[in-house]
Amino acid sequence: MLEPFVVSLTTFFATIGPIDVAAMFAALTPAANGEERRKLAIRAVLIAGGILIVFALVGELLLNSLGISLAALRTAGGILLLLIAIDMVFARSSGGTSTTPEETAEAAAKQDIAVFPLATPLIAGPGAMGAVILLMANAEGDIAVQAIVLVALLVILLFTFSCLMLAGHINKLLGVTGMHVVTRVAGVLLAALAVQFIFDGVGQSGIFV
Repeated sequence: MLEPFVVSLTTFFATIGPIDVAAMFAALTPAANGEERRKLAIRAVLIAGGILIVFALVGELLLNSLGISLAALRTAGGILLLLIAIDMVFARSSGGTSTTPEETAEAAAKQDIAVFPLATPLIAGPGAMGAVILLMANAEGDIAVQAIVLVALLVILLFTFSCLMLAGHINKLLGVTGMHVVTRVAGVLLAALAVQFIFDGVGQSGIFV
């Protein structure tokens, strides 16, 4: 059971990007005091967690209703995660794990940033949503494995909350270079996982049989 936990943990760490989220949080709340930041962080993580858990529980049912096979999901999910991983390795902004320039500009003008852009798309972005559906479907109905995926998600959400509370300190400690190093390492791991998902999906599709 250790392998699905490590795979889920690595995938969620890479697609949610707690350190990157913390950097954006610090940039969007320069005038907020500690209590205001704490309330924003709690709301953002709870809302994002709710979104991702809903996708985890009903995502596969939705795909089945649309006639999408597990092989297709694995292949498509692997391609999506691979594109995100490539952006991470080259330290480029990705719409799958971060906000676009237009979204950032809109967020800067908002008083309450807990829902947008913190909860979504920064924490519960397209990459994280796709990853949680893929990992849950990959369990193939095994309740124990699905529970492990959800536990890994909760661990990363708690880590994300911790990073939000320590956002200023993390920025000072790591700096731009340090954050890019962490992002690149996570990107390499995510790329390997993404390619494995693609291999599994193509292998299950029966195309080459």
